[in-house]
Amino acid sequence: MRILISNDDGYLAPGLAALVKACEGLGEIDVIAPEQNASGTSNSLTLNRPLNVYRAANGFRYVSGTPSDGVHLALSGLLGYRPDLVLSGINNGANMGDDTLYSGTVAAATEGYLFGIPSIAFSQAEKGWGELEAAARTARSVVEQVIAGGLGQGFLLNVNIPNRADADQLPRKITRLGRRHSAEAIIEQVNPRGETIYWIGPAGDARDAGEGTDFHATANGQVSITPLQVDLTEHSSLGAWAQRLGV
Repeated sequence: MRILISNDDGYLAPGLAALVKACEGLGEIDVIAPEQNASGTSNSLTLNRPLNVYRAANGFRYVSGTPSDGVHLALSGLLGYRPDLVLSGINNGANMGDDTLYSGTVAAATEGYLFGIPSIAFSQAEKGWGELEAAARTARSVVEQVIAGGLGQGFLLNVNIPNRADADQLPRKITRLGRRHSAEAIIEQVNPRGETIYWIGPAGDARDAGEGTDFHATANGQVSITPLQVDLTEHSSLGAWAQRLGV
């Protein structure tokens, strides 16, 4: 078993170290993560400059780019072999609902999925790394279950784990993505040079958080596991659009 592990919080993040440690003994592990925190970078690839890859003192490799850059480099030549599994995380905070479209954590796993490799993204439901060891035990258990069931063709799972000491004992729920309200207003400030600067506002509250969603599961003490896909086609409207546009 060969496992590639990445994240979006950077190669020094506690969540990455916890996930790597939790997976020890499952197989040969390689780590390629971003040099800097790359939260919110989604599936972006760096195409306008070359990338550097360095080796840290702990053996992890880190790339001067995005989470997708690291996994893409790894799978398109850097590793020299094809991993059996790609893991990403453990993220400092949830990746649920609309967040998955922006998440670098999910993007790193998605890159593995795009290469046809089974891939799993792990996140904690709240920021701060609270009860990280329990989250790591949960991640290990999920990976073991997935391996036991057979890897087969590529799939993409998004796992969100409540910050609880008993996280590895909590029930697990297969969920769908919820939805958030629109983000809150931008924050406008003036920097020391008198220039106006802007911060993206906080994410909106959940608006679709009912039974069956990832929001509902974690709020009710369950580990949320959401199977994801990349096809964004609105298949149900293809016929309507063909009629509307006369094509």
